[in-house]
Amino acid sequence: MQLGALVPFTDTGGEPSLVRDFAQTLEALGYDFLEAPDHVLGANPATIVSDEPRSTIAADMFHDPFVLLGYLAASTTTLTFSTGVLIVAQRQTALVAKQAACLDVLSGGRFRLGIGVGWNPVEFSGLNENFHNRGRRSEEQAQVMQALWSQQYVTFKGKYHTIEDAGINPRPASGRIPLWYGGHHQHTLPRIAKWGDGWMPNAYPPDQSALDIFAELRRLTEQAERDPAAIGIEVWTSCGQGAEADWRREAAFWKQAGASHICLTTTFNRRHHTRIAGTTLADHLTAMKRYRDAVADIL
Repeated sequence: MQLGALVPFTDTGGEPSLVRDFAQTLEALGYDFLEAPDHVLGANPATIVSDEPRSTIAADMFHDPFVLLGYLAASTTTLTFSTGVLIVAQRQTALVAKQAACLDVLSGGRFRLGIGVGWNPVEFSGLNENFHNRGRRSEEQAQVMQALWSQQYVTFKGKYHTIEDAGINPRPASGRIPLWYGGHHQHTLPRIAKWGDGWMPNAYPPDQSALDIFAELRRLTEQAERDPAAIGIEVWTSCGQGAEADWRREAAFWKQAGASHICLTTTFNRRHHTRIAGTTLADHLTAMKRYRDAVADIL
């Protein structure tokens, strides 16, 4: 089971030296991957009319994931990277495929693309994309990206995309980039079963509800005539409450349940997750070291 961490830049800010030091320290601590969230636009809190409690505000700092991870790829050697998650439906598909391919090539194959459909209409409006068909478009986007990564020239005619004998360069050396899905919508699991390489849920605590939904993913994957063992599962965990013994029990549960990746978030504060009390970079790194020391022999 691989261990990673979500960047805490909404707390710490994103100055270049801080970003570099965070990634290099994470690598030195023995973490396997770093995960970056995605938000393009943040609303003015004085004018938010939505009752959505997660509304992203302009004061929240998010580096563009491709720029951030490209920078960090040159500052590290073994750390791998993931978006967690990139809202692909608010972007042009061929451009995402090209950006992901460039990052994969420049990092030496240390990248997987986590995608989601998003929840924030503000961003879709500002990016001139349709919020209401984002799920259906994302299904076609997965197929377009996988074709562009694997084929030199692509001809594709779908409902939302037309490519006429064209391709991207560079392409990933393996002909593919691992495509992981976030989210918990009823259509998420069928999409993973057909096109995905993994799932990144954060809604399920370590109990029977998680075991049941993992079993459903395996069933759908078999139904799609794919090998369930080839589909990874990345769960999120937090260390804002409890202590080492609690974290070890949870990590052991996830490993027994078949999770391939576990991502520590020190800022997420929803559902069963609790953020840490501190907000400085030192606070976050101390928590990350303490967590890894506690679970290292379970991974």
